Amino acid sequence: MSADIPISASSAPRHVAIIMDGNNRWAKQRKLLGVAGHKAGVDSVREVVKTCAEQGVEVLTLFAFSSENWRRPADEVSALMGLFLIALQREVKKLHKNNICLKIIGDRSKFSQQLRDHMAKAEALTANNTAMTLVIAANYGGQWDITQAARRLAEKVAAGELRAEQIDEELLQSQMCLGDLPMPDLMVRTAGEQRVSNFMLWQLAYAEFVFSDLYWPDFKSAQMLEAITAYGQRKRRFGQTDDQINNK
Repeated sequence: MSADIPISASSAPRHVAIIMDGNNRWAKQRKLLGVAGHKAGVDSVREVVKTCAEQGVEVLTLFAFSSENWRRPADEVSALMGLFLIALQREVKKLHKNNICLKIIGDRSKFSQQLRDHMAKAEALTANNTAMTLVIAANYGGQWDITQAARRLAEKVAAGELRAEQIDEELLQSQMCLGDLPMPDLMVRTAGEQRVSNFMLWQLAYAEFVFSDLYWPDFKSAQMLEAITAYGQRKRRFGQTDDQINNK
């Protein structure tokens, strides 16, 4: 299927979330340094962003760096931070030209001031773009996300701005990252692993999962289209029976 042929709007997911896994293994397979895999993965990001935009996806969230990734070797983390900075400097103008809004979620406190400044500039430049929202999860963890949302609500209760009995799922979600965006419909993970690895634990509650054995640098437009097509063939029940869904 060509990326130029849009999948029907009714079957395309509004929000796609991707765990981009396998960069290191891709590089090791080729007897290269791990950072070479991350650099190769940038090409896949470009293709997937383009394909999702062409298919009418409203939000694309990419898991770029987890809160657990700080445990990796210091030289690899340093290289990743450098690559992130270069990507922000080089790619943001292209996103802006294509009317794509960039959002970055996660705890920014561990990043350098230079990197935080570039994040803020990139978000400001693209803030009013409407073609698609690209979310980069960096130093992000699902448990952290839920915890910081609960802390915000607890502070409101302590300040007398909110009663504990007013807290429900909708209010908690509003305090989480992406609380103002549709929940993910489709989650894709590459490199053969079949777990969520602390990614968007709350938001993925009813997402459809697609797992690919390909390492992320080998996951291109064709594979993204296959994942979207597979999603369109799923029957989403949200706790209901087939009869209830069919009778709507």
